[in-house]
Amino acid sequence: MYSFTLNETSYHGSGAISAIPAEIRNRGLKKVFVASDPDLVKFKVTAKVTDLLDKEGITYTLFSEIQPNPTIENVKAGVEAFKASGADCIVAIGGGSSMDTSKAVGIIIANPEFADVRSLEGVAPTKHPSIPIIAVPTTAGTAAEVTINYVITDVERKRKFVCVDRHDIPVVAVVDPDMMATMPKGLTAATGMDALTHAIEGYITKGAWALSDMFHITAIKMISDSLRDAVAGKENGRTGMALGQYVAGMGFSNVGLGIDHAMAHTLSAYYGTPHGVACAILLPTAMEFNRDYSGEKYREIARVMGVAGVDTMTQEQYRDAAIAAVKKLSADVGIAPDLKEIVKEADIPALAASAHEDACLPGNPREASVEDIVKLYKSLI
Repeated sequence: MYSFTLNETSYHGSGAISAIPAEIRNRGLKKVFVASDPDLVKFKVTAKVTDLLDKEGITYTLFSEIQPNPTIENVKAGVEAFKASGADCIVAIGGGSSMDTSKAVGIIIANPEFADVRSLEGVAPTKHPSIPIIAVPTTAGTAAEVTINYVITDVERKRKFVCVDRHDIPVVAVVDPDMMATMPKGLTAATGMDALTHAIEGYITKGAWALSDMFHITAIKMISDSLRDAVAGKENGRTGMALGQYVAGMGFSNVGLGIDHAMAHTLSAYYGTPHGVACAILLPTAMEFNRDYSGEKYREIARVMGVAGVDTMTQEQYRDAAIAAVKKLSADVGIAPDLKEIVKEADIPALAASAHEDACLPGNPREASVEDIVKLYKSLI
């Protein structure tokens, strides 16, 4: 048996944020808790939405204490701020950090027995849906606006933990490429490669099936076609990435990921490495590790990434071609080819042990031991 969970409603395209006030009113919601990060507030990105709320006379409280790779303490602060605000819904504006913090806050408000945050790790047995969340991404990568996952950093234990909960999905996603227009090139590249990693890992994960494959192969093509232009600041690229990353999220949220994300989460927890950068650097190596467990799917990856003549290639050739296409895209958008500037060799045993416990690893098509993961990290330094 298979199941699929998606938003109740999603809006796409330039100007999509104009739908937010009506969604709030039509749902009978009275006061909004706007969750965003300090930089988005500083550069007036958050104001694109709060100005709409002001114009429509919708009251709100702004919570902007969200940090990259949100921590347990960050979530707890958000819970207390939400309680003090008197709000009955959240509008989350930002990248994965704003979305993940909002999901954790929304779940805890509805399920206060999980207020310690750590107990949400894995598939938590929550009983009640999150308070309503309207998610407005400002990056094209995490797809947190359409997923049932969120990731929290445990600073004390130097680890990130993944929470999987059908109760946390935002009721409304508003994917407006205009909200992503201020992303610098580096962030556009990193989040875009994160989206490609979602699509490729979701395509080959153990849980993949016909419906998720449809989303993932479409997302791989859209991202491959759009990311270079998005990094160059072209509107068509930004629009393509906004939709492509969302389509990838529709898929992987329902079937899981793999070893790339397990290893990337650990890098972020140890070194504060931006998640997209970690995923991007690891992706070709993870694909190489999984190549013999991917069936014919690398042929289709190579095909939609623009490789000619895949139908006449041998299995080894089209697998090589798929990995080469990913490496070329990553290099073209300025992603580093290795982890030499990030990983300390002395940390690798601990990194590998942590990655081996990550909730994403069981979805990988090939079983991986701690020793396997040690070798993969070492191959990149």
